[in-house]
Amino acid sequence: MRVALVHDWLVTMGGAERVLEALAGMFPEAPIYTGVADTKKLSPLLQSRQIIPTFVQKMPKAKMWYNRYLPLLMYGFEQFDFTSYDLVISSSAALAKGVITPVECVHVAYVHTPMRYAWDLYHQYLNREAKGLTKKLMGPVFHYVRMWDRLSADRPDALIANSRYVQQRIAKHYHRDAPIVYPPVSTSRFQVKTHRESYYLVLSRLVAYKRIDLAIEAANRLGIPLIVAGDGPERMRLKRFAGASVTFVGAVTDDTAKDLLENAKALIFPGQEDFGIVPIEMQATGGPVIAYGRGGVLDTVIDGQTGVFFGRQDVDQVIRAIRRADEIAWQPEIIRQNTDRFQPEVFREGFSRAIKETMGRRWEEASW
Repeated sequence: MRVALVHDWLVTMGGAERVLEALAGMFPEAPIYTGVADTKKLSPLLQSRQIIPTFVQKMPKAKMWYNRYLPLLMYGFEQFDFTSYDLVISSSAALAKGVITPVECVHVAYVHTPMRYAWDLYHQYLNREAKGLTKKLMGPVFHYVRMWDRLSADRPDALIANSRYVQQRIAKHYHRDAPIVYPPVSTSRFQVKTHRESYYLVLSRLVAYKRIDLAIEAANRLGIPLIVAGDGPERMRLKRFAGASVTFVGAVTDDTAKDLLENAKALIFPGQEDFGIVPIEMQATGGPVIAYGRGGVLDTVIDGQTGVFFGRQDVDQVIRAIRRADEIAWQPEIIRQNTDRFQPEVFREGFSRAIKETMGRRWEEASW
C-alpha cells in the first residue's frame, strides 16, 4: 500500500509537527507533501524524509511569510497529484486537508483545529494584530478563505479530532462528525518530582491570544516568583508591565523546558487552546496545572486532582485559582497517572484503528 503524508507547512517544531513525526514513524516510506519547508528547523527524523513543497517554496521569503501566501498555498495544495497512492493522511490546522485525491484513494485528515484565524479568532486577529495593508485586505481575502476551507473539509473520507473542543468546532464549522484520537506526548522523558521550587511557570509562545498578561498581572499582585519561558511578538509589551518577581528567559531548549517543568511549583496556562501539550508535560512531572477552564484542558486536566480551573480570563479569577491550588495537598503520582492516556502507543493504536475503519467503510461502499 502506497501512503503519502500531507502537512500545512514545515517551518518549526511545534505540537503539530510532533504528530507528523509519529505518523512518519508509522509509515516510514511515505513522502511528506507540504506548503513550505525550512528543513534546518526540523527534527532529524523529518529532515531524513522526502519532503515535497508547493511552488510557493520559491516565492520571496516564503519560509517567513508563508501566511501571506495563503491563497497561493490553497491553489498549490490542489496541484499535488496523488493518483499513485492508496492512502493519504493529512495533518491539518489550515490547508493540508484540502488536497484532491482520486476516488480509489482513501484520505484521512487529522485536524488539529479548524483554521483559527478564519473562524473563531478572526475578529481578534483583525482588531488586535493585523496592521496596515494586511488589515485592509483581511475582510475580502478571508471571506474567500472561509468558503475554500468549508468546501475543502468535505474532501477527506474521514476527519479525526484531537480533542472534544476541536470535535465541537468541526461540527460547528464543517458540519461533520469526527472521532477523537489524542495527540502523542512523550511523557516518559519527564521525572516525577516531589520536592519542587517556589516559582510558577509559563511556557508558551508569547502571542496575544495566549493571555500571558493574566499570569504576569497575577504574579505582580501576589508578589510570587514567575518564570516566563518562550518568545514571540508580545515579549516587549509583557516585559514593560512585569514586576520584579517576574523573570523572562526567552526561548528555551527541550532540556531546559524539561528542567523548568520538573521544578516549578505549578504551571499557569491562561489561554484557550485546541489541545495543549505543555499541561500534559507538566502533569508528567507530577506537578499541577492552573488553567483557564475552556478548550483542550477539559480533556487533559482534572480539576482538583491534577490542576485547578478558573472560569473567566480575568486576573482576579487567576489569583483565586492560584490560592486554591496552594491549599491542595497534591499527589504527584496520581497527577502523573493522568498522562498515561496520551502515550505515543495509545495514539498509534487509535489512529491505526481509525484508518482501518475508514478503509473498511470505503471498501463496503465500493462493493455495492
